[in-house]
Amino acid sequence: MTSDTETMAGDKPMPQGTAGEVFRAFLKLGLTSFGGPIAHLGYFRDELVTRRKWIDETGYADLVALCQFLPGPASSQVGFALGLLRGGPLGALAAWVAFTLPSALLLVLFAFGAAAFAGPVGEGLIHGLKVVAVAVVAQAVWGMARSLTPDRARASIALAAILIVIFAAGSIGQVTAILIGGIAGLWLCRAAPDPAIGQLTFRISKRLGAISLALFALLLLLLPLAAAVSQGLALFDAFYRAGSLVFGGGHVVLPLLQAEVVASGAVSNDAFLSGYGMAQAVPGPLFTFAAYLGALITPVAKGFIGAAIALVAIFLPGFLLLVGTLPFWDAFRSRPLAQAAMRGANAAVVGILGAALYDPVWTSAILTPYDFALGLTGFILLTVWKAPPWTIVVLIASGGVILGLM
Repeated sequence: MTSDTETMAGDKPMPQGTAGEVFRAFLKLGLTSFGGPIAHLGYFRDELVTRRKWIDETGYADLVALCQFLPGPASSQVGFALGLLRGGPLGALAAWVAFTLPSALLLVLFAFGAAAFAGPVGEGLIHGLKVVAVAVVAQAVWGMARSLTPDRARASIALAAILIVIFAAGSIGQVTAILIGGIAGLWLCRAAPDPAIGQLTFRISKRLGAISLALFALLLLLLPLAAAVSQGLALFDAFYRAGSLVFGGGHVVLPLLQAEVVASGAVSNDAFLSGYGMAQAVPGPLFTFAAYLGALITPVAKGFIGAAIALVAIFLPGFLLLVGTLPFWDAFRSRPLAQAAMRGANAAVVGILGAALYDPVWTSAILTPYDFALGLTGFILLTVWKAPPWTIVVLIASGGVILGLM
């Protein structure tokens, strides 16, 4: 008899492994996977599909399609699902911990040491990291616009989203833009070609899937009511809501978190953007930026606790949605209305990220023509030369130090 988490590829059951095996495989990936979500998916394919043969090519492609469809960090969701496939629930947990822990620890250490960056050199370094954020977010907007707004209808939805978040700042404007984008997609985006559909069958019962979806919704509704009880619950609520709304790519977490922690005054805009720039230099998922913010928000003595709360909170909604959707995925994604709504929502996300590129990213970092030249250099190196993001961090941060000494 197969277990609830065993997966089928075609008619062949995939063999089960151990949580320890999963942890070792993903720790290697967590230490070496530079380059962002798309690069991570390539690393996963090389290590787990081609070399270890945990899943076949068709099953992996279908799994990637599911995780790119759902809100949340796509590469981490794929890793979580592969861990679930190989080692059951403990394997899923092992995959997430091993892939996430290295970059989370590095960013928490940076948060603890950020106050030491004083003087011209330190200030130049921090400013250089803010310019890194300009180059990286500009690249994300450029790439997402090309793939998610390829026609007039979706470009118009993206423009409408920019206007909405400009006139209704904060998380309310962002949620409204995504909802309106989804509704507009039902009307304007039905004519786009249907994606290729294969089959992805995880042995997870529909009952478990329904429980996961209900838990996702209950937490989204009840956490704001519980936030007044303690700082820990307020922190969990802020990061859970941000993780629930990340459509289209990990960089979308930037405006969502900015609305939660900078607008409220919990973290300064300078500290926020310098941490985001630093997050480009470490391997692993971009969502570990939450650990940096959690460490900054809480008192130093409780910094690791705050980092852990923020980290769990931002990943949890994506994992609940993944487990909840697996039993229903094949039927759901074949519905034209569901596909049209997601096209509209993804187009709105491009607009939200585009608005964030201007404020706070551009307005906080590009203060002189020298800053503009430095940011443009990073953008060209990322988009044309395909340079690894960590090299951009080193180059532009060094440029920021040089400018700080001039």
